[in-house]
This record gives sequence, structure tokens and C-alpha cells, in this order.
Amino acid sequence: MADSTVDQDERLRRPAGIRSVWLGDTRVSFVPDGAIQGRPRSWLPDTTDEVWAAHPQYLDASGHLVASTGGLLVENGDRALLIDAGWGPVSLPAEPGSPNGAVHGGALLDSLAELGRRPEEIEAVAFTHLHIDHLGWAWHPAPGRDQPAFTQAEYLVAEPEWAQRDLLAQGISEDEATALAPRVHTVTDGQEVFPGVRVQITGGHTAGHAQYVITGGGTRLIAFGDALHSPIQVDHPDWSCLYDHDPAQSAEHRHRLVAELEEPDTIGFGIHFADVVFGQVRRDGAGPAWRALDV
Repeated sequence: MADSTVDQDERLRRPAGIRSVWLGDTRVSFVPDGAIQGRPRSWLPDTTDEVWAAHPQYLDASGHLVASTGGLLVENGDRALLIDAGWGPVSLPAEPGSPNGAVHGGALLDSLAELGRRPEEIEAVAFTHLHIDHLGWAWHPAPGRDQPAFTQAEYLVAEPEWAQRDLLAQGISEDEATALAPRVHTVTDGQEVFPGVRVQITGGHTAGHAQYVITGGGTRLIAFGDALHSPIQVDHPDWSCLYDHDPAQSAEHRHRLVAELEEPDTIGFGIHFADVVFGQVRRDGAGPAWRALDV
């Protein structure tokens, strides 16, 4: 896997398509669902107009950050795990005063089909946290049906996340919690939830936010959820997102995470990282920087 440096700026301005990496015998694939536009000064309140003027590569033609939504499919032999489940079928215009621009979603099931997987083959959906843009198809009825698509899956949620679900800002509604509850199995820090996949509870973005560490073939991939919302935070880990439950704790975790991502044989997966979802952290000049994988 080589660094993709020629087209990274272009890829930062568009939502991600299907992209896959192999970790030994395990295939890990981004499953696109849609995208969210973020107003940069709103999403990252510690930034300034001067920051974005100096880094226009992160913004689309309308001046927004582009954040992909979707899930991460982990396949090992006949077995399949999905980490996060997109936003689901949604189309929202930009509204004045909102931190978000336009939102669209709904492609995840088609993306799964393109990857050769049926929803009923997913044995578990593991959530990084319980915000709506990660829950989508786990609670929303599948097209033409009265129940969600993942008919055989259990839903894995970090124990403190589920216990404190009522405290989540921008999080789970009563209807969504009711739909999820019969399938929910809580998991603990360090637990193996699938061959080669362990949960790490990080907190910060939400009280029980989790990341998943996937190992295979001598390589480690860290699916870090919403610990980072944009690659620009890699070289500015102090910049917390508007949606972080505990900005200070979130920043502390980002510093540790960026250091981990610099280690040899380590790949990161940023679910909201436009079309650079798989990457590595490399030193470029004075500080660390995200380098998209050419996959």
C-alpha cells in the first residue's frame, strides 16, 4: 500500500467511495452511505478564518468540510462484521445557523451489495457511539420491510455508552433506543468482538465512545470513530469538534491516537474523512500529517 500524495487534495473535497484494504486474510472495506457538509468554523470552533484561508484543500467549492458517512465492513472467511451503520435514508438541505450544511444518505445497503454482502450475512453491528449518523440502517426499516435490514445481527455497544444513552446530545432518540434495545449486547474495554477485532473504550466524543483495533498480517488498523472528524485535526489534535461531549478528554485522546497512528505497520480509518478514509500518519515538516492510502 503506497501513499497517495498526488490526488489527496482532490479527494479531500469529495465523499468517499468504496475502498478496501487487506490485513492478512481479513478484508476491511469502507461502505459508503452518504455525506454531511460541515461549516468549518462551527465544527472546529478553535479555528479561524485565517486557518481555512491557509488550508483551502480541506473545503469543497461551497466552503464546507466534506464528511463521509457509512460503515466499515470486516470480513474474515464467511464471517462479516459491520462497524457503524451510516445515517440511513435522509436528505436535508443546508439551514442558516446550523453547524451542518446539506446532508444526504441511504446508499449503505447498495454499497454492501456491491461488495458482495447481503445484510442478513452480517453477524454483528458494532457501534463506535450512538449518534444518529452511525445508527442509521440498524434501526431504520429496510426498503419494503417493517424491520431493519440486519436481521441476524446483534448490536454491540460499549457498556458506558449504553448506560448513559439518555445523556447523549445529538444522540439516540427514544424511538431509536426502543428499536435497538432487543438486539443490544454491551461490550467492555479490550473485549474481542470478532476474529482479530478488539474494542477500546476512549470516551471524549461521547461518554462511552469506542474505537476498534483490527489486526492481521502483521498490520494494525485503528477504526477511531469520531475521535477525529477531519484530517486537519491530525496536526492540530487540540482542536475539538463542536459535537464532542468532553472537549478536553477528546483532545487528550487525540494526542495519544495520533502518536499511535505514527507507529510502524499501523493504519487509521476515519469514517468522516472525505475520500481519504484509510491513511497513515507521517511527519511532514514540523508535525504529523494524514497521508491517504492509495487503495
